[in-house]
Amino acid sequence: MSKNILMVVTTADKMNEDHKTGLWLSEFGEAYVEFARLGYSITVASPLGGQAPVDSRSLEGETPQDILDTARHLENTVKLDDIKDHSQFDAIFLPGGHGTMFDLPDNLKLQEIIRELYEGDKVVAAVCHGPAGLVGVRLSDGTPLIAGKAVTAFTDEEERETTLDRFMPFLLETRMRELGAYFVAAANWTDHLQVDGNLITGQNPQSTVSVAKEVVKKLS
Repeated sequence: MSKNILMVVTTADKMNEDHKTGLWLSEFGEAYVEFARLGYSITVASPLGGQAPVDSRSLEGETPQDILDTARHLENTVKLDDIKDHSQFDAIFLPGGHGTMFDLPDNLKLQEIIRELYEGDKVVAAVCHGPAGLVGVRLSDGTPLIAGKAVTAFTDEEERETTLDRFMPFLLETRMRELGAYFVAAANWTDHLQVDGNLITGQNPQSTVSVAKEVVKKLS
């Protein structure tokens, strides 16, 4: 039986007037390829719908063609507010890119979807800056979703190394710790993931495939 995956990407295309941002393509593409290979039904959604911006820096260096090819699935994303039936999804996956820091934390519709899926025993996964979409989520009893959970995400140290920390509305690791999460950091740019029940988080772009494979493992 085919599984339904909801992938939610950013539509924020700048950090400020001078610095463009968006989605980190490999974090979307590598996961998309993993899910598509298994015949999963994939819905790509975003806060604004339509074209999702790709951070040009994520295209520097050698990007495999199959990852570049997934960019076409970002041309006409579904607007989050237009998703009426959340129960159809078996998992939600949030890829990163600095854009997520600006438009995912306060998105009420995203919070509602994540809460419903998580409390419905579905899989919630996020990688790199994707966990920015988790920080505003509260469970039905009012506690933060990530409180007391073992998680990881793009670390404060990695953020400082990119020198983009000065443009961020907050530091992701710091915010997750403030919310009561048990944050586990590995060395910068190493493949690292944390699994706490149905909550799966990955530290950085290097962790995408590991997170996607863990989602597949949970769903099978």
